[in-house]
Amino acid sequence: MSNPDLDRSRPVWRQIASVIVGRIESGEYAPGTRTPSVVEISTEWDVAVSTAQKVLAHLKTTGYVRAEVGIGTFVADEPPESR
Repeated sequence: MSNPDLDRSRPVWRQIASVIVGRIESGEYAPGTRTPSVVEISTEWDVAVSTAQKVLAHLKTTGYVRAEVGIGTFVADEPPESR
């Protein structure tokens, strides 16, 4: 999937989070599957690691993903839209 150009006049982390939520909602990232890591997000979107960390923190706070320390981040079994 090609990435849309990011609008640098808006918070980049929110735009990336929105794309990942779209991938979750479309089933591209199925419940229980691993999401891209901080490094993978940073590389895919050409953003700082701190920006990628903010993306995953937001997705965790909003209930789209769950983190397992030392293992990775996974799509929540019941993402918010299906609760």
